[in-house]
Amino acid sequence: MRYQGRIINWNDDKGFGFVTPNGGGDKAFVHIKAFSNNRRRPTESDLITYELTTDQQHRLQAENVKFVGDPTPSSISAGNKSVGAIFAILFCCFVVIISVIGKLSFVVPLLYALASTTTFMVYAFDKAAAFQNRWRTSEDRLHLLGLVGGWPGALVAQRMFHHKSKKAAFQSKFWITVSVVSGNFAQMVI
Repeated sequence: MRYQGRIINWNDDKGFGFVTPNGGGDKAFVHIKAFSNNRRRPTESDLITYELTTDQQHRLQAENVKFVGDPTPSSISAGNKSVGAIFAILFCCFVVIISVIGKLSFVVPLLYALASTTTFMVYAFDKAAAFQNRWRTSEDRLHLLGLVGGWPGALVAQRMFHHKSKKAAFQSKFWITVSVVSGNFAQMVI
């Protein structure tokens, strides 16, 4: 259940404060990492919506925090995500079909599947590490996994885990790696 409230006692240096629910009730702790919109920092008196949880000591915490009035992802953005998924599916189908008709070794689709599965798992571990403040996989390594054929798995992981999917610089490099791999593959087949 989502609640609405106002931020109080915000300490921007430490990245935390509290939220008091509209209509009264107990205040809850809110940390900067709980905000889904990392494009701006919270400030005192911001109106937010949040889910209420408790920590190990049974203290109230706000999670999955959103600023009231922030725009939701547009249908254009959703459309772009669909185009990427459709491209990945068509590419994988193309690789399998040309392998089945004998123009490509059956090993190539297996290598793509292995690279994609590995890349998907690395994204999943990196997302978990981000939540737990553990060591992270570098963006260069994620791009390298895409370059060796794991980009379909990376695309699925980005959409499924909402990981690196909103970071414009990362997405630009990601789609460059996809075009390089796809272009090299097309040249190999032709």
